[in-house]
Amino acid sequence: MAKSKSIVKPHLTPSSLNIPAAVIPPDDYVIFSFKHLDLAGNPKFSLTHCGHGYLEKFLCRLRDICMFTISEFRENKSHSLRAHKITWGETSEQYGFTCLNSQLKQKEAWQFEISKAEHGRVHGIIIDNVFYVVWIDPAHNLYSRQN
Repeated sequence: MAKSKSIVKPHLTPSSLNIPAAVIPPDDYVIFSFKHLDLAGNPKFSLTHCGHGYLEKFLCRLRDICMFTISEFRENKSHSLRAHKITWGETSEQYGFTCLNSQLKQKEAWQFEISKAEHGRVHGIIIDNVFYVVWIDPAHNLYSRQN
């Protein structure tokens, strides 16, 4: 009886194909990650500030944003989404995301609104087509100079 050989398929990665990892087609949809979520590092961005109905609004907003490609998200000028880069010098957190390592701190910091004029904002970094949520800001504390 002949011994069967198992076929090993090569593991293909962008680097093994000599494709730069940073090249992401502009039509990839936004994906959310909570890998860098900071729940304990800064009390201004605590979930204790979330009011009744916040979780539903938050999840619905994430669901809706997942319908955007990353280029649509970045270029969206809608007043209801209010997605834009964060300029740290205009915020109460002059040093940015202090909870991230130095390499991640250099990534583009972005924010978007949960719902128009209520429920605050979500702040994070974008790498390729992934929005890494860092701070949930239901009380809109990032732009409050009183904190």
